[in-house]
Amino acid sequence: MTRLHTEMFQTLKQKKLVRKLLLAASLLLPVTLAHASEKAELTVYTYDSFVSEWGPGPQLKTAFEAQCNCSLNFIAVEDGVSILNRARIEGKKTKADVLLGLDNVLIETTRQQGLVQEHNTDLSGLSADLNWNDKHFVPFDYGYFAFIYDSSKISQPASSLEELINSDAQVIYQDPRTSTPGQGLMTWMKAVYGDDAPAQWKKLAGHTVTVTKGWWEAYSMFLEGGSDYVLSYTTSPAYHLIAEGKTQYKAALFKEGHVAQTEVAAISRYSDQPELANEFLSFLISPEAQKIIPVTNWMLPVIDNAELPAEFGQLIQPKTIGFTPEELAEKRSSWLREWRQAASQ
Repeated sequence: MTRLHTEMFQTLKQKKLVRKLLLAASLLLPVTLAHASEKAELTVYTYDSFVSEWGPGPQLKTAFEAQCNCSLNFIAVEDGVSILNRARIEGKKTKADVLLGLDNVLIETTRQQGLVQEHNTDLSGLSADLNWNDKHFVPFDYGYFAFIYDSSKISQPASSLEELINSDAQVIYQDPRTSTPGQGLMTWMKAVYGDDAPAQWKKLAGHTVTVTKGWWEAYSMFLEGGSDYVLSYTTSPAYHLIAEGKTQYKAALFKEGHVAQTEVAAISRYSDQPELANEFLSFLISPEAQKIIPVTNWMLPVIDNAELPAEFGQLIQPKTIGFTPEELAEKRSSWLREWRQAASQ
């Protein structure tokens, strides 16, 4: 074979090799593009009002997906207690990457059951008033439980828990077995009455219209005229002021004090994408998210200098009573049994 033929042959072989490589690349390209177009999905268990069209969920989803190049998927149940119950029942089969909507009553129980893993979220931007340094849970809002009434119908509201219990005013509250506000009332009763709480539950049962599974059902019934008072938050009137321009809904200020609730999020122990989950927890306490949450979830922000409408300045300012998360975890089961026995008689 001449040198010319040899060079021509080598050139032909090179061209064939190039064609094969190009063909292989063209076959692999759709697969590569498909993988490139797939977005990581973060699944968050939360409560139903959080993801409603007027809740913070839709806005938070849009804002977070814009920065994470991922898909944020909310799965909603009735309330914070239901989030814990579902995660516990599902165990390692859970779809949850993040549990969002637990509170200070549920923190220690959730931790003790091994349902969450440690986060690496920077908590230095949180308000100093919270004094928060928990390695498993990140707060995203807080508030105070209160009984809401319509001031166009009630001119002299109850000024204490004792006065409300001893009245004949119709009351709706939530089941403490399934609802974090319900647990808040249970804590409130124990903080004010201690060992006398069972007797006070029985009195309250005499003029309780119903005990609902979750907050939204109770509040909806109240707005439809189903009761004189409903258990909610001191921040609930802000919704009516800002969203509806209504001034008649008020929170009754009780002289004994009010129980505070801090709502938290945590990474599921069984999440296989903790980095993305940590990114979401950091997002929840960012100025962008903290501007959204107060005017959609109608709670107070956990960072200083968050943007708040002036109407928040009209809310009552209660003193705080209650128990530590450790005390709540220790006593919760016995208090639930106490409530169930007393309220059913």
